[in-house]
Amino acid sequence: MSEIVAGVLRTLGLAIGSGVEFSADSNPGRVSIVHGTTADVIWCNQFGHETTSTSQFATTLNLSPVAGDWVSVRDGYVISVSPRTTELRRPGATPGDVQVLAANVDVVLVVVPIDRELNVLMLERLAVMAFDSGATPIVVLTKSDGSDVVESIVTAAEETVPGVEVMTTSSASGHGIEELRAQLHLGVTAVMLGASGAGKTSLLNALEGSNELTASVSRSGEGRHATTTRRLYRLTSGGVLLDIPGIRLLDLTIGQQGLDDAFADITALAKNCRFSDCAHSGDEGCAVEAAVASGELSPRRLESWRTIRDEMIQQELSREQEVSSRKKKGRGAKPRPAPSFDDEDE
Repeated sequence: MSEIVAGVLRTLGLAIGSGVEFSADSNPGRVSIVHGTTADVIWCNQFGHETTSTSQFATTLNLSPVAGDWVSVRDGYVISVSPRTTELRRPGATPGDVQVLAANVDVVLVVVPIDRELNVLMLERLAVMAFDSGATPIVVLTKSDGSDVVESIVTAAEETVPGVEVMTTSSASGHGIEELRAQLHLGVTAVMLGASGAGKTSLLNALEGSNELTASVSRSGEGRHATTTRRLYRLTSGGVLLDIPGIRLLDLTIGQQGLDDAFADITALAKNCRFSDCAHSGDEGCAVEAAVASGELSPRRLESWRTIRDEMIQQELSREQEVSSRKKKGRGAKPRPAPSFDDEDE
């Protein structure tokens, strides 16, 4: 890859030394938006000339592309998808399935509004999802101009996600916007993760001085979807931002590592439990329950861990049942209506 091409890809979020490889005799690029069996791809040729085009998916693709994927494009088709470093996921439409929302993300901005106090349950669950992606989470508390107790909310957020950086912002006043912009520098790909109405699109507008579509929050406090697709934005700060639709708490996909990282305080205490497979629910010699009894750990924190852990177990059972069902039915992958390409590097 020439330095000119590498320079263009760097503006799309390709970090130096990332190890991403592309197919021979093709044009390297990154997926911005997916439309069923086609995607808008920003790619460049060997001379570094950049183009954005809608490309169809070849039948030989190793993965179904999503926003953020690094891909190889040839003759109007995406012919291969480079291995992903991270994946932000949620449950798919079919029990046991998983939908990837964004790929190759370095930072997950966990966006939570605080004008109506802090939703601790939402923060915990979004943190699990962020950690599960493999990227670095940063908590972004929005609408801080609408709260009179910002300091206490920040403290509560820091206690909820130990070790995670917590930032406060206001798209209306501009508070915290420059500090957040500094995190999104060249070579960094970020994604905003939060419920509808959390202020993600307003945050993007504040960061870029743009005017993306926003939607007001209903009287009940429930957010309305302003973003309905996944889109890649180049930021003036040098980084790349993937904007995805707001999610619901039920959209959470849970992995053991994500659970351990999001509940780092419980994970640390569990090392002192008598049994390595302690469920922290009446087990003999449980250090976690002992910490609750002594006041070191809040009962609500442990109850949240139990709830999410139980959901993780249920999701795993659903996945196993779905795999078993598909094997019995002999269900295979559906072919895509596009030509096949033979490439020795695929």
